[in-house]
Amino acid sequence: MIITIGGLAGTGTSTAAKNLSENINIPYISAGDVFRQLAKEHNMTVLEFNEFAEGNDEIDIALDKRQADIANEADDLIVEGRLSAFFVDADYRIWLMTPDDIRAERISYREDKSIDTVIREIKERTASEKKRYQEIHNIDIDNFEIYDLIINTGTFDEQATLDIITKCIEQK
Repeated sequence: MIITIGGLAGTGTSTAAKNLSENINIPYISAGDVFRQLAKEHNMTVLEFNEFAEGNDEIDIALDKRQADIANEADDLIVEGRLSAFFVDADYRIWLMTPDDIRAERISYREDKSIDTVIREIKERTASEKKRYQEIHNIDIDNFEIYDLIINTGTFDEQATLDIITKCIEQK
């Protein structure tokens, strides 16, 4: 079974993928893992590669293709990434969403930044990503029709989110 888990920063996609992986004993990969692999292949640090990737559409395309290739070679895999559902032939596609104020609190705690700074960064990053996804891939990130399940992780904690995902997968 191939499962994708996507969501904006601070929605809990990495946590959900890790928890689901442990719960149903299926390995997972994340877009961040693939990005780090690509950086290593280019003999760059993650920071250097991130700077190189800015304005370089080929990096985004390579990242998406790599995730899809890895998933296509697997029988069972959880693929975590914002756009994974659009590039991976998945049996089940999940989108996590959370109100911006809760996302900001989570990111603020994780990155040790002020809430005001994070709120500003969220708005800038979201606008930038929406534009890039549309320009590079012709994807409207606000169109949720592709997803089998959408969960507000601001309403549900980690365990409840895991329980919902697990139950829905069992029912499919």
